[in-house]
Amino acid sequence: MATATDSPATAGAPPAAAGRGGSGGTRSTIARYLPLVLLAIIIVAPLVFILVTSLKTRAEATSTPPTWIPREITGQAYDEILGSSSTPVLRWFMNSMIAALSNAALVVVTSALAAYPLARMEFRGKKIVFAAIVATLFIPPVILIIPNYLIVGELQWLDTLTAVIVPTAASAFGVFFLRQFFSTLPRELEEAALIDGANLFQTFWRVVLPLSRPALVTLGLLAFLTNYNDFLWPVYVLFSPESQTLPAGLSTLQEANAVRYDLMMAGAVIASVPVLLIYVLAQRYIIEGVSRSGLKG
Repeated sequence: MATATDSPATAGAPPAAAGRGGSGGTRSTIARYLPLVLLAIIIVAPLVFILVTSLKTRAEATSTPPTWIPREITGQAYDEILGSSSTPVLRWFMNSMIAALSNAALVVVTSALAAYPLARMEFRGKKIVFAAIVATLFIPPVILIIPNYLIVGELQWLDTLTAVIVPTAASAFGVFFLRQFFSTLPRELEEAALIDGANLFQTFWRVVLPLSRPALVTLGLLAFLTNYNDFLWPVYVLFSPESQTLPAGLSTLQEANAVRYDLMMAGAVIASVPVLLIYVLAQRYIIEGVSRSGLKG
């Protein structure tokens, strides 16, 4: 009888303990994810407000207090910004894409060619050269505006996209980033290629670069975003409305005594579309380039 009496109590104990454990696990999960949800809301809320404001009328876009849900959803801002000859937004968009893609390609090429010798070759003054390149990262870019402007003017590149593409084609950060990545690649692969008869450039082209695709994509995307979002330098070197890039062109939407928030938000939405698309398509390479070495598997 004692055995029969003890058995139900013993059998009932695990569910109670499991219930307590399940409740504690739920609270732990909520405590873990709640800060992430709050952080996501803080990051996404401005983007949502930009989109919402671009769909408002001009009067509602400047109303106080601001509204999250438009009383009247309209595409008037997009019609005005895309249909006006005085604001060639599509031309600005194409200029920004051409400049950013060209600059990103140049940054990847120059950085890879400079980083590989610093990572693999031995020559006199190697450490001094690398230290000098890294030291330039501590120079504020605004200090170089006047020297770069004078150089661009002497080359007769003012008011052309070349002035936005070429001056930043040599990236100290790119050299540092790729040099660190190349250093993680196993030397055995390059030595095997040299034994098979490949010269140094063939080893670099056929072995090192394919293994470094994640790092190259990451660097290219960072260079693209930097050039695409640049505002100060294009304002200095681009003058005519047809040659403006998108950030500099959108600043002209401000009137003398008022700001057209609906137009500016519509322009911001248009400007953000390619950035979001490129990130979605390249995020796998970005994560791999930052978190892994050059070998897969």
